[in-house]
Amino acid sequence: MLDAINSFVSSVNSIVWGWAMIGLLFGTHLFLTIRTGFIQSKTISKGIKLSVTKDPDAEGEVSQFGALTTALAATIGTGNIIGVGTAIALGGPGAVLWTWLTGVFGIATKYAESLIAVKYRVKTEDGRMQGGAMYALERGLNMKWLGMLFAILAGFASFGIGCATQVNAIATVCKENFGIPPIVVGIVVAVLTAIVIFGGIKSIANVCEKLVPFMAIFYVIGCIVILVMNYDFIIPAIGTICKLAFTPGAAAGGLVGTGIRMAIQYGVARGLFSNESGLGSAPIAAAAAQTRNPVRQALVSSTGTFWDTVVVCAMTGLVLVTTIMKNPSINANEIDNGGVLTSMAFGQIPFIGPAILTLGIISFAYSTILGWAYYGERCVEYFAGKMALVPYRILYIAVAAIAPVVALDLVWLIADTLNALMAIPNLVAVLLLSNVIVKETKKYINDLDAMDDTPVPVVKD
Repeated sequence: MLDAINSFVSSVNSIVWGWAMIGLLFGTHLFLTIRTGFIQSKTISKGIKLSVTKDPDAEGEVSQFGALTTALAATIGTGNIIGVGTAIALGGPGAVLWTWLTGVFGIATKYAESLIAVKYRVKTEDGRMQGGAMYALERGLNMKWLGMLFAILAGFASFGIGCATQVNAIATVCKENFGIPPIVVGIVVAVLTAIVIFGGIKSIANVCEKLVPFMAIFYVIGCIVILVMNYDFIIPAIGTICKLAFTPGAAAGGLVGTGIRMAIQYGVARGLFSNESGLGSAPIAAAAAQTRNPVRQALVSSTGTFWDTVVVCAMTGLVLVTTIMKNPSINANEIDNGGVLTSMAFGQIPFIGPAILTLGIISFAYSTILGWAYYGERCVEYFAGKMALVPYRILYIAVAAIAPVVALDLVWLIADTLNALMAIPNLVAVLLLSNVIVKETKKYINDLDAMDDTPVPVVKD
């Protein structure tokens, strides 16, 4: 019976994450890039600066940086480490270019979905800010039923994609590297998670503001060290990545391009999975930010995709390809586990290489647990009310405790399927509200540094 269920869910998962979904998401990225006048240029020139600029007089629960790091906490995860390796193993080194392009164009979608999350957010009676695709669908399009569907999908997905699979990843590396029993890891993670999430968004944001920069910088330094060690292969690796993104063929060091179809499929899929642009998760955190207008926070939020995919995933991909080219004995096409490739790459750093990778996986996974806990709370409160928050937190913590000792194959498939289905109502919102997005962009984009911007109105819930 269980095998039959697993087979059915697996079939559904292959459909929802198939070419149709990839085309819908990537097509939306391209469409919104054009509609917003290539907003990516503003992300680099203004968004990064705004992300570290406080807007204390504006309404909101946390700073713009706090909202960004909360979203980054949920976004930067094991997909940045293991997912890129999997894309290379299955799609060839050319997949790295498609992952990177997905990030570049995905910035526009992250901008758009965050903009409408702030524009249509509401303020509860106790002063908390609520927003996201569900409120944009309800207030912007009068489609509360679709907003309810999004909230249900995201709420249930949080237990799997945001919690169980992440705790399992932590337990696996702790057992392999330190010999710590999985059940002990589960209990420790559950306790640490409980301490943070019962403090609400401010507590989560405070932890993420400190954890995210540390974990990202620590991991990037490790990547830079490897690239310095592989410096002779950087230029050839870039050439190989670009060449094999469009043609099949072989290159040095056991690198084989599987053709444009496979490179696109796995590169785009891993890129979308990594940065979550279009899924509608990160805008839930963006809605809590202190910001005078939707465009400011939308630009800040869009930098999340820049850091996640354009920087971190690209560096991981370059590290892996240069490592394979430097070590011809490695045959990437015979390794179907991205974690193995990444372990080989970081093993080049004497003594501390495996430790850097282990700490990276643990911190990336734990931050994802915290970020998705907040996403899940907001969605559960939307479809079940405030009274459901405490039961949700208790269940979330319980899942964290038992995740390391239960079989997660089916849980992963279900959560991954729900994650993909979340994108559909969210994309309905950003596409049907694209005129609003363009109007708001034109209204505020040239006055970002003005101190007299008209604050965005906040509706009482």
